[in-house]
Amino acid sequence: MALDPVSAMRVLTLNPGSSSLKAALHDGDLVDTRTWQAADARADERAVSEALAEWGPPGCVAVRFVHGGSRPGPVVLDDAVLRELERLSPLAPLHQPLSVDVARVVRGLLPGTPVVGCFDTSFHTGLPAAAARYPLPRAWTSQNRLRRYGFHGLSCRHALRRAAELLGRAEDELRLVVAHIGAGVSVTAIRGGASVDTSMGFTALEGAAMATRSGSVDPGLLLHVLEAGEVTVPRLAHVLHRESGLAGMTGTSGDLRDVLAARDQGDHDAREALAVYVHRLRREIGAAAMSLDRLDAVVFTGGVAEHQPGVVGEILAGCGVLGLRAALPGGSGDRVVRTGDGPAVLVVTAREDLELRRGALALVGVRSG
Repeated sequence: MALDPVSAMRVLTLNPGSSSLKAALHDGDLVDTRTWQAADARADERAVSEALAEWGPPGCVAVRFVHGGSRPGPVVLDDAVLRELERLSPLAPLHQPLSVDVARVVRGLLPGTPVVGCFDTSFHTGLPAAAARYPLPRAWTSQNRLRRYGFHGLSCRHALRRAAELLGRAEDELRLVVAHIGAGVSVTAIRGGASVDTSMGFTALEGAAMATRSGSVDPGLLLHVLEAGEVTVPRLAHVLHRESGLAGMTGTSGDLRDVLAARDQGDHDAREALAVYVHRLRREIGAAAMSLDRLDAVVFTGGVAEHQPGVVGEILAGCGVLGLRAALPGGSGDRVVRTGDGPAVLVVTAREDLELRRGALALVGVRSG
């Protein structure tokens, strides 16, 4: 069957991270991928230029943004939209500035080519009020800006799609908990094909412990540290984003491989840090499950889920109260680890690039129709 012109369009997807730029070229069913070490505008421009030199000009470009504010879906990026997205950088400082830089680089290198922004927050825009609202004064929250936004939405959307395929169920029938475990960690409850609760909130700091991010910390503790004059507000922000989590607890880079190696060598701090990491993840999985009327499956995705099955096994070992049985998710690729009595357990490769392509083509198709 021949592909329609929109589906066959060459789409370049760009996923800026805190230390790398992932690029993929989609041409119908074909795909090629590359990863460049890049964490600033100059390195990003070099990486994008190399991708274009290797692959040639695409029909459109899709860029992943961690924060899109209240935008419910992809948008074509122009100067005004990029200025608005840039103002959200303090809420996602590890990723948002890089996405803005990449989008500007692409628009400069490919004038006239549609550049589409796709947002992790879009999947969570329909959160129920009970899950989205913070218990703060109405005067603060009445404009609906100081609320829980949620993140990792592109990953969650792909996990839902693949879970439905692997389990042979309709997406809107499934009740899932999706644990995205990479450098950033989030847990999301999905019901009726939509996010109904998630561990990250106003920023990507809330929730479970992460590689360098703290996750949730008692705000009273942070107020105490500030009032004691031990740190300034900018320094505190830096510490919470870049020097906490596994990195802060162990003195390592925060890369889980380094922490596991240290634990295997008998390092006490590494052992305790991993115990905190696993405990916080179990707690978020349990909390997310309480937002569902039943639990059909828990889906693990992200780099840690894909490459560290032992850690997933440790998490599952403490989730018996949810009907989950301990299992070592061996094998590779997207797979069902366990079915039978109780919820299923799945491991799904994180493929934000496929959701970026899908979002861009849907938008370009509308504009071209």
